[in-house]
Amino acid sequence: MRIIMTPVGSGGDVHPYVGVALALQRRGHDVSMIVNPHFGPLLDRVGLPFVPIGTVDAYDAIISHPDLWHDRRGLGVLGGALRRWGREGFELIRTAAAGGAPVLVAPGLAFSARVAHEVLGLPLVTMHLQPACLVSAHETPVLHARLRSINRWPPLLKRLVLALGDRLADRALAPAANALRAELHLPPVRRITSEWWHSPQRVIGIFPDWYAPAQPDWPRQTILTGFPLYDGADAAPLAPALDDWLSESDAAGRRPMVFVAGTGNRRGARFFQAGADACRRLGRPGLLLTRFPEQLPDPLPAGVRHAGYAPLSRVLPRAAAIAHHGGIGTAAEALRAGCPQLVAPMTFDQPDNAVRLERLGVARTLWPGAVDGRGAAHALDALLGSDHTRTACRDAAGRFEGTDPVTRTCELIEAAG
Repeated sequence: MRIIMTPVGSGGDVHPYVGVALALQRRGHDVSMIVNPHFGPLLDRVGLPFVPIGTVDAYDAIISHPDLWHDRRGLGVLGGALRRWGREGFELIRTAAAGGAPVLVAPGLAFSARVAHEVLGLPLVTMHLQPACLVSAHETPVLHARLRSINRWPPLLKRLVLALGDRLADRALAPAANALRAELHLPPVRRITSEWWHSPQRVIGIFPDWYAPAQPDWPRQTILTGFPLYDGADAAPLAPALDDWLSESDAAGRRPMVFVAGTGNRRGARFFQAGADACRRLGRPGLLLTRFPEQLPDPLPAGVRHAGYAPLSRVLPRAAAIAHHGGIGTAAEALRAGCPQLVAPMTFDQPDNAVRLERLGVARTLWPGAVDGRGAAHALDALLGSDHTRTACRDAAGRFEGTDPVTRTCELIEAAG
């Protein structure tokens, strides 16, 4: 079977697609990706063919955009990028389909894949990484810090907020979808995130039902499988010096606290400053993970180290706790490792993940405006001293035993062909 994947986003969005693609490849399928060339080195290392879309400079321009992580304007930044690349993505899919109709696997934001399904008749699987991609009037995703109590609101008020959210999402994203549709002489669409971006054929949520139970008003073609848990460790092993430091810290009974703000986040200076200060206040070692060292305080406190990248699957089993932005991939790795989590969400799906992690008992949240060294130190100290958190983390880690969500995901993709 020929399968084309078209992931959209930064490393946390692309890595899960790579993990599933490699599993499909091992099952004998012809798998390729249409993806920004920023990810070319990773795909070359793991042996996945890809066709580039856009440029590395364009990718860097997006992750450097001052509004990308803004809680109201970030979606518009994504919408602008999707509009620039929509026709290119569609034409790349059409060219690839000339060699035999492939199955398309794409997130909701891959508008070119959704249109190719409609125009070219190609099978399409929408693969959502986050439950926040599935709107519900029952358990409503928390898409803004000010909405974190929304699921305690009266149903009428929730419906009004959902209707407003629909309009705001359409304002940011519908121009991109409808510009491509107009070029292909298709009628415009609306309700992008609540309806249109789901494949009519198959929707896969690659998260488990214990993290986000299926809701009655989700698309009927939705099936949940589980976290794919791919972080590129096979292509980028842990640096020997960092491996030694983690082992020495573990042996000394001083596991570090880990701080991650997202692989594409260039606006994390306040977060890392707070993390370094929290380590100083608590007298604990820390590891700050970012590819953008200009975000770090200089000098770092004693006992605090920096690394550009380290696979969390190799780090978190030897960490005391992790503070992060609320990305779903980071959250999943911490759940598997049984690692307490301090979440400092900004936008997109991050507030929703923060609420879900708190509900599981494995995390605390620093909402915008509360991210500083004093607050981080207090929250981390409370997490590390809580028997309830330890038990919840152990219970969450136990849920991963004996599961194989990637195989189930592959089977559903195969069935779509």
